[in-house]
Amino acid sequence: MSKEQDYTIKFNMEQDQSQRVRDVLSEVYQALNEKGYNSINQLVGYIISGDPTYITSHKNARSLIRKVERDELLEELLKRYLEEK
Repeated sequence: MSKEQDYTIKFNMEQDQSQRVRDVLSEVYQALNEKGYNSINQLVGYIISGDPTYITSHKNARSLIRKVERDELLEELLKRYLEEK
């Protein structure tokens, strides 16, 4: 058995969630580009309508994006945009 640590490890759920959303957006964006779609327009259509047919099924992108709530997608996009200002 190892000696017990004298410190507490801090778990940051928000940071992990944020990274997961960015990863999903990146993968979906790439899949849309590979199929020749205007990725931004398709993502906007999905976020506004919730209709998954805006997202290609190529590379399982449609299933992937549906694992993230649309409000989480929008929140992450706004955070990143505003942090760059």
